[in-house]
Amino acid sequence: MGITSANYLVDVDAAVDIDKYDDIAQWPTHIQQTSPEQATQDHFVRRNGIVFAGTHLIFDFWGASQLDNLELMEAALRESVIVAGATLLHIHLHHFTPNGGISGVAVLAESHISVHTWPERGYAAFDVFMCGEAEPEKTIPVLRKAFSPDQVNMTEHLRGMVEAQDV
Repeated sequence: MGITSANYLVDVDAAVDIDKYDDIAQWPTHIQQTSPEQATQDHFVRRNGIVFAGTHLIFDFWGASQLDNLELMEAALRESVIVAGATLLHIHLHHFTPNGGISGVAVLAESHISVHTWPERGYAAFDVFMCGEAEPEKTIPVLRKAFSPDQVNMTEHLRGMVEAQDV
């Protein structure tokens, strides 16, 4: 018997009882501002006449080593956050078996660093997205030193570009 698309339909108009979630612990909050002036800042970046939400760097590491080492991954993420001038809120890493691959994220006040590794292929995919005064490009030498890739492919995307009339 074949599967029809009707099997996947969800009633998006169904009412959700949000009151049942009142007893769930509150999500952690990070208060960035230290002055009334900072309270209204959107932390968009202004560089070379361009205004944008943040810089998103995507690195592909090939021929990398120690991609199954959780302790090294956490240390490399923590050091990356520090050198980039970002604010670490939380790190979560997951170790896969049997190959030892790692998937995880460092959640930042300025956005995130995420990672997915395939040790059996010597491959790691890193996403570094940061806004405000953070400098995501400073994470590159830290991650290169930790995982010693033979080849690094990188792309940069300026997220949330603002039109000139909106500046």
